Order: sequence, then structure tokens, then C-alpha cells
Amino acid sequence: MELRIGLQQRRKLKAQSAKNHTIWFGLGMMGLIGWSVAVPALAGIAIGLWIDHEWPGRHSWTLMLMIIGLGIGCLNAWNWLQKEGRIEIDHSDQHNDTPPSSIHKDDTNVG
Repeated sequence: MELRIGLQQRRKLKAQSAKNHTIWFGLGMMGLIGWSVAVPALAGIAIGLWIDHEWPGRHSWTLMLMIIGLGIGCLNAWNWLQKEGRIEIDHSDQHNDTPPSSIHKDDTNVG
């Protein structure tokens, strides 16, 4: 029983010490992700316009390179979010003093 109370107290203290994300943090994250998608797409458009202007042809290089740039930007944003998620998980695991296997160690003797 004491172990369970100690774990609950640690969780409460950890939750209180965790930094609270404000709306500005969320807006900043959305902006960062938006730019990571927009920049490769705009670069693809710029290169495609230049190719279409210099060597006109049947196919639109602007459209093709915009789609490729958009795909690269989406992959970039996805990889960045995955990396940030791993950092958050790793950071929270480092502050956990009790290994998960010992959480229910004495629960069988409670009674």
C-alpha cells in the first residue's frame, strides 16, 4: 500500500513540474511544421517555372516538381514530429525512478 501511495505522489509531483505548453507554443509548432512543408514545395515551383520557361514542353515541370517538393516537405515534417515524440518519451523515461516491473510488486500482499 505504501508503495502505491509513493508512486501516486511521485506522479503528481512529476505532473506539477512538467512544463505546460501554451497556445503560443502550439502556434509556433504549427508554423514550424507549415514552413517545413511549404519551403520544399515553393522551391519545386521555382525550379519548375525556370525549367518550363527555358525548355517548354508537353509536361508541366512546375506541377511535377511542386508535388515532389510537397512530398519531401511532408516527409520532412513527419520525420521531425517522430523525432520530437521520441525526445519527449525519452525525457519522461529518464525522470521515472521506479522501473515499471516493480510497480505491482507488493500488490499481491495487500489484503
